[in-house]
Amino acid sequence: MELLIIDAQGGGIGKQLAASVKKAAPDLLVTAVGTNSAATAAMLRAGADRGATGENAVIAGCRRADVIAGPLGLVIADALLGEITPAMALAVGQSRAKRILIPVNHCDNIVVGVADLNMGKLIQEAVERILALTQG
Repeated sequence: MELLIIDAQGGGIGKQLAASVKKAAPDLLVTAVGTNSAATAAMLRAGADRGATGENAVIAGCRRADVIAGPLGLVIADALLGEITPAMALAVGQSRAKRILIPVNHCDNIVVGVADLNMGKLIQEAVERILALTQG
């Protein structure tokens, strides 16, 4: 099983996901793809097994992954302050992988019906869902 974590900007969400997943499942292959080098570096420092950067890395990674995790903006073109290109959003949306999307109410995208949880609780729930999918 391969988990693909995608993040943008500073990679804060991806960093927390990578660290938490590797702590809970050290043998799970975690690939980190950042829309920029800072995001990729943050996820690698947090324990991701391998990393890449940029649009093509997102597209190629989506073809291989069994599970994709990251902020909700991954499936919205121009989200995350414009770092998610239409091609990236399409690749995530069309992937055969299961998607674990963290609802972050930023950048003009507001998810209704979702409890206003802090990021720590959202990461914990995402990790639980990832583990259920990958160890199941």
